[in-house]
Amino acid sequence: MTTETLPSTSVSPTVRQVWTRARGVLLAVVLLLIGALALAVIRSDTHHGRLDPRSADPYGSHAVAALLAERGVSTRVVTTLDEARAAVGPDTTLLIAVPDLLTRRQQQVAHQAVKDSGGRTILIAPDASVATLAPGVSADPAPSFESALDPDCTLPVARRSGAATTSGLRYDTSIDQADTCYPSDGLPTLVRVPAVSGGGDTVVLGAPDILYNNRLAQQGNASLALQLLGSRSHLVWYLPSLSDASATDAGRKTFLDLLPSGWLWGTLQLFIAAGLAALWRARRLGPLVAEKLPVAIRASETVEGRARLYRKADARDRAAIALRSSTRTRLAPLVGIPLTQAHAPEALLPALSAQLHGDAQSLHALLFGPPPGDDAALTALADQLDALEREVRRP
Repeated sequence: MTTETLPSTSVSPTVRQVWTRARGVLLAVVLLLIGALALAVIRSDTHHGRLDPRSADPYGSHAVAALLAERGVSTRVVTTLDEARAAVGPDTTLLIAVPDLLTRRQQQVAHQAVKDSGGRTILIAPDASVATLAPGVSADPAPSFESALDPDCTLPVARRSGAATTSGLRYDTSIDQADTCYPSDGLPTLVRVPAVSGGGDTVVLGAPDILYNNRLAQQGNASLALQLLGSRSHLVWYLPSLSDASATDAGRKTFLDLLPSGWLWGTLQLFIAAGLAALWRARRLGPLVAEKLPVAIRASETVEGRARLYRKADARDRAAIALRSSTRTRLAPLVGIPLTQAHAPEALLPALSAQLHGDAQSLHALLFGPPPGDDAALTALADQLDALEREVRRP
């Protein structure tokens, strides 16, 4: 009996298979990038010029600067700590828009510059920086989410303004002389700390809402903002910048220090979700337990099902191995070879050659050769194995 040698095939995945498996992940990544870009564009449009007295955008502060100018208060914008230090004085109000952007050294320098200046310092929603810029005041970890709050204090500025949208960070203070106003659940959102000497003071404001253009007309926001910022004839509006040369200690921060807290919490949630997914996928713990099937399945259905799985996975090599192994197992008893030696070429091939008077080399290629290269070759292999078995069984 003559048989042709089947071509070999590579077990490495093809480019088409790699693309088929990876296209779902690539699509998800592309959609995520598009969503992030769209969100960034939306946020950049909405928050452009945030707390900038030169900006007329909804979250800018041009309106309050214009009202102060009508009352004779000049507003000067600075972006470096050196400019802010040089401008402080008894007739000046220093407003620090984002105190938490200052490094620890900048916070200490700023506090030393204003504590005995006789002027007013206003801190907008400080969190980690409040302990350094306003000693004796600490931020509460639970913010307030109420829309408007009543003064509930004796500070004349707050009493004249009435209710205002100061809801945001809440504070606690150990200073007896401090004025605590606009409380939320017992903790104030505005704290005024008088200076030990010089007649100045520091005002800690829990939210920037009273300075926004789109919220200045709400409640008593305009009155409170004008009174706090207009107590002196000059207003220095300090917008901290990350490019400020005075931020010399920024290099000592670790990577985790530079990450926003939301990213850390998000990463923790991802790890928890991954762990839960792993537990769900590994719900089968321990060895498999054999169990009787509830119904009898015909052998032809089993063969067809396995064949479809092989075809879906392009596993022609495994299908060929299964076909050859089964054929060798059936042929061995027919030619007088024990089943233990059915898969040994040196035992099976001589017996087959003697019975069929065929070429041992062609039999070796048929029963022990390389895997087929395509589906047509696999079909041809199955036909040749079937023909060989029929010839051996022929009386």
